[in-house]
Amino acid sequence: MNFTSIFCLDIYVEEAISMANKIAVLSKRPATIKNIHDIKLTVEGTKTPLSSREAPEFKYYFNTIWKELDIDEKDKLL
Repeated sequence: MNFTSIFCLDIYVEEAISMANKIAVLSKRPATIKNIHDIKLTVEGTKTPLSSREAPEFKYYFNTIWKELDIDEKDKLL
């Protein structure tokens, strides 16, 4: 079995879902792990970042993870 670890602080939820097998959602400071999502996308053929976005589960993961981020409009950088 081949294992690869990637650590990425990313606000691009779409990119994280399309490239990762697991996503950890962190709380605001001091950061703690709020939730870990096992990403299982149904993709025909070879899994690529673009083909992953067409998976039927993609929207569910996006909506679920986005809600956990606790991002307020006032906290966004302009």
